[in-house]
Amino acid sequence: MSELNRVVYLLGPERVELREVTADDPGHGEIRVRISAAATCGTDVKVFLRGGHPRMLEVPGPFGHEMAGVIEAKGGSVAGWKEGDEVVIANSASCGECAACGSHRENLCSDLHYLNGAYGERIIVPERFVRRSLYRKPKDLAPRIAALAEPLACVMHGVELMGLSDSTEVIVFGGGPIGLLFVNALSHRGHHVVLADPNRARLDAGERMGATATIEVDRDVESTDAIRELASRGGFDVAIEATGSPIAWSDAVRSVRPGGTVLLFGGCAPGTTVSLDTHRVHYSELRLLGGYHHRPKTFAMAIELLADHRIAASVLLSDERPLEGVEGALRLMIARKALKVSIDPLLTA
Repeated sequence: MSELNRVVYLLGPERVELREVTADDPGHGEIRVRISAAATCGTDVKVFLRGGHPRMLEVPGPFGHEMAGVIEAKGGSVAGWKEGDEVVIANSASCGECAACGSHRENLCSDLHYLNGAYGERIIVPERFVRRSLYRKPKDLAPRIAALAEPLACVMHGVELMGLSDSTEVIVFGGGPIGLLFVNALSHRGHHVVLADPNRARLDAGERMGATATIEVDRDVESTDAIRELASRGGFDVAIEATGSPIAWSDAVRSVRPGGTVLLFGGCAPGTTVSLDTHRVHYSELRLLGGYHHRPKTFAMAIELLADHRIAASVLLSDERPLEGVEGALRLMIARKALKVSIDPLLTA
């Protein structure tokens, strides 16, 4: 008799449904994983509100992409893994053959595949993911913390892009999970990090994660008094935009001193434009970087950091819900009442 699988489907804007479907057997090169824990994220919130994503998933379809679990079945030709192995699954898999992959920029792979379905009891992991995007979960790493490897891997990709020296003055715009992980990762590396956000609770979380100072800004006002004052005092060596807000993109560029670096990490909606002071960018030799997603190197790095307890990951997980509670968890995030929520398939509503 076939196993059953409960999985949350995204149907459209602000519409999800928990379905009971047959759990497929893994095919050639595939494995089936029983999910131990998943985590909500800001991208899921955007996808939930917009009803889809142009690259990551099709609607209607399984939802969620941050996950850890246990292998419960494997198809033919799968080597190096066995049933019962605890794993963390990256949500994308590169081809390993294109020019981008050859230059270790797998996040820009010309044939990057994505995997969704973390909000479920089971998931089939395709062959390419088994070969390129499956990681062993360290024994002492809790599944709910291991599921945070994906956002931390994105952050570590951003950190590597910047190539910072010690004791850099950094401002991070956005106190969501990604911004807080930037605060935590950079403060542990010896940088002095200031967090800017409109929400007092998120600023408090930033202090717990290593921010040396915080600034309460107005999310709807470009270049607030606080940012103008900081810029007048010389600005920062580095600004990181982690909100996906055009206003924050502009403020990030304004907040750095000559020779400064701006990492534009928060994805804005398609078609968004931002005005730049071209004179300042040119004559101050500002370095503007776009940052997207993660790479195999940074995913492995993230798991290691989480296992070594070098990241205050528990600060981010403010609640825990069953599969029936996914929509409620996303709405908590929308209302700024939760940073991330752990989804446990074994919990009952």
